[in-house]
Amino acid sequence: MKVLVLYDYPPSPGGLATQGDLLYKGLKHLGVDVHPVHFESAQEKEWYYRWFEPDVVVGVGYWGHTPHLILHPQRYGIQPIPWLVADGYIANYADVLNNLPLILVTSRWVRDTYIRDGIKKEIVEILPVGCDTDAFCPRDMTDRKITAVREALGVAPDQIMILTVGGDAASKGAQEVMQAMSLIDSKVPDWKYVCKVWPQPRTVSQNLSDLQLATDLGIEKNMVYTTNIISRNFMPYLIGACDIYAAPSRLEGFGMPQVEAGSCGKPVIGIKAMAMLDTLVHSETAFLAGVAQEIRLREAIVGEESGYENGHRVLFPRPRTADYRASIYDIADYLLKLMQDSELRRKMGEAGRKRVVELFDYRIVAQKFVDIVSKRLDIN
Repeated sequence: MKVLVLYDYPPSPGGLATQGDLLYKGLKHLGVDVHPVHFESAQEKEWYYRWFEPDVVVGVGYWGHTPHLILHPQRYGIQPIPWLVADGYIANYADVLNNLPLILVTSRWVRDTYIRDGIKKEIVEILPVGCDTDAFCPRDMTDRKITAVREALGVAPDQIMILTVGGDAASKGAQEVMQAMSLIDSKVPDWKYVCKVWPQPRTVSQNLSDLQLATDLGIEKNMVYTTNIISRNFMPYLIGACDIYAAPSRLEGFGMPQVEAGSCGKPVIGIKAMAMLDTLVHSETAFLAGVAQEIRLREAIVGEESGYENGHRVLFPRPRTADYRASIYDIADYLLKLMQDSELRRKMGEAGRKRVVELFDYRIVAQKFVDIVSKRLDIN
């Protein structure tokens, strides 16, 4: 089997780039003849089509990337296999997608979203995102690389560190976590809540809004917002430095940081919805807060990023859930339990590590990819 993998290559620290890079590395580990290339690099992709002649081209992205992941290889007679996430609904390219023999998606929730929006269920298969369980592994809290992270963040050795990582914190449920912490602040040991966000224009205004909420709640002294460019090399130590990973996300097609936290032996706070129903086990590897609210839309404005002219209006026959809000009372209850019980944190972390190693190790995911493609497309 010869495979060309399209993603943000060389990989940036983002989720989609990591998803593609780990598949590439996993396939290479299995001895598959595989090459990576940037999904938007038309000339380089064509170069690979001509001399490498791949059996399949696997493209990592979402449905809006259809021109790069599907239409481009099809023009050269190469079989595309998109490996897709979802942003809540499928606005375009349904005909193109339905003409494919196979579409890979990252979770049951993503699969259900595509099927709901008109994609044939028989062509959709679930392939979870891989995790580098060698890098994301449990580490002693006295490890100098771990203590250095906490020192740099201003977290004392005796403080409980709660962590959320994302492009912005609010989309990962940080505002709900803040509200929950304000309810239990007087009942828990000394703590710091660290939100690691990515530097980008929208993050600046969102950070200000989040910090204003922290001030209104009276917990601003416990908050640490860090906005820095970091590499994947640093991420295992950042996660390893925390005691609890909290991300009851508002929209999540897989939840890579939650899985990475589990691989590091950390208990996770999530939401009982979307992909976290696949990746986390309530009361075993994580606590999943109930859904307090679903944000529904009757229409949306899309543009060139979706294959339409700018300002295109889409009306939904039925209101669509755009994102979720977790119950702050559930989050508060679960944080209280974890913060007061170090043994519970240890047990849940061990269970999380075991689950990730067994189900989401990138080599296991690569083998599952090979099995699916061999069976569905009869390619060996």
